[in-house]
Amino acid sequence: MDVSRDIAPIDKHRDKNAPAELRAFSLPDIPLIEIGDNLADIILDALDRMGEELREYDILVLAQKIVSKSEGRYVDLESISPSPRAIDLASKVDKDPRLVEVILSEATEVVRHRKGVLVVAHSCGVVLANAGIDRSNIEQFDNGDPAETRVLLLPEQPDKSCERLRYALQTRTGANVGIVINDSLGRAWRNGTAGAAIGAAGIEALMDLNGEPDLFNRPLQSTQVGFADELAATASLIMGQGAEGNPVVLVRGLHRGFGEGRAADLVRARDQDLFR
Repeated sequence: MDVSRDIAPIDKHRDKNAPAELRAFSLPDIPLIEIGDNLADIILDALDRMGEELREYDILVLAQKIVSKSEGRYVDLESISPSPRAIDLASKVDKDPRLVEVILSEATEVVRHRKGVLVVAHSCGVVLANAGIDRSNIEQFDNGDPAETRVLLLPEQPDKSCERLRYALQTRTGANVGIVINDSLGRAWRNGTAGAAIGAAGIEALMDLNGEPDLFNRPLQSTQVGFADELAATASLIMGQGAEGNPVVLVRGLHRGFGEGRAADLVRARDQDLFR
């Protein structure tokens, strides 16, 4: 279902001035997410517990894992029979051939590989290690399988996941809000991971400031801002990377950058990518 046509449009660049301050806070007591859980219900219940409600131009940033869990994006490696290609590549990167097979099934291209590293272009466009497939912060099967063969994939269409959640929240509350799905990605030229947007709705994921005046009224040139990535990185400071249990962060006070963008807008076209 294409829900984007049923959502009230948001004025682009509602406020061109950057805010003097910004509030970002986690929603309390988000439970461990199960397959089929309604994230809109869970978010609104958490807000109600803290005496809050969604306001116009709030932005919700969700950890990728809770979206993937709700959508049932699990794979048991015990069920995977690796192909000859996966077996060959696994020997080069020193990974489980079954995991490599799942990575290849999620990818459109192997971008780089070496021992311990397999970087691919995911079918949603984002370039990342292991197609975003992970074992951390997911429950294994009830038998406590020590082999930890259950892995979690990215949402199949992260931008669509954001659209659906935005529609559900707007229908329930009447508030125009932005949605971002955050994942921790490595970065070219930099050590360490940082929060990045793999899904977005209701905001300009890529904010084009070309033509806007600088301090001396000269028009900006070649100035595009990864607005959704900046939101994701902000939320990551609160979400944490381990057992913090803060998978939903609300960002309030940013009355700019709202529009009909997608995280896919952040992905550089292959023919413009000097490093692929």
